[in-house]
Amino acid sequence: MEFLTLAIGAIFISNILLMQYLGNCPFLGVSKKMDTAVGMSGAVVFVMTIAAMITWVVHHKVLIPYRLDYLQTIVFILVIATLVQFIELFLKKSIPPLYRSLGIFLPLITTNCAVLGVAIINIKKDYDFIHMLVFSITSAIGFSLALVLFAGIREKLETARTPGTYQGTAIGLVTAGLMALAFLGFTGMV
Repeated sequence: MEFLTLAIGAIFISNILLMQYLGNCPFLGVSKKMDTAVGMSGAVVFVMTIAAMITWVVHHKVLIPYRLDYLQTIVFILVIATLVQFIELFLKKSIPPLYRSLGIFLPLITTNCAVLGVAIINIKKDYDFIHMLVFSITSAIGFSLALVLFAGIREKLETARTPGTYQGTAIGLVTAGLMALAFLGFTGMV
């Protein structure tokens, strides 16, 4: 039950994207097409989960024992950047259309504050390895859910009549705010 509560909390209640508003660059950037949003979601789930595991191990086995925990942010960014480079090479070789459609946003995962944020939250909340893993995976799923829902809404907005001042990014930000309010309704669940 404890893991279910943690999972529901990470996906719906404290959604990394809509409630903590971390990772809004890819949220607004790749949400214009559903296939790009799904591809980015898969990449973020993979990177966020692997990065959280590696950063947790590095923090507990290297930084703390050698009293280097003040280097936490720098080390975490290096781990995330390395993982993104590996994913970029993999996508370039094995799935070129997805690689091209993600464009500049794939390297932006390196500086995606949602990935770094989850790694830091795991340390700040002092999760053990299993809790960290559940939180990281479900935070990534929550990110993906918000991104895919937002992409679906934005595809519908392309054909909708919107006033000139609200076209483009403006209607995207208004929609993101409304989605955040909708997710706020989940607050009393757990």
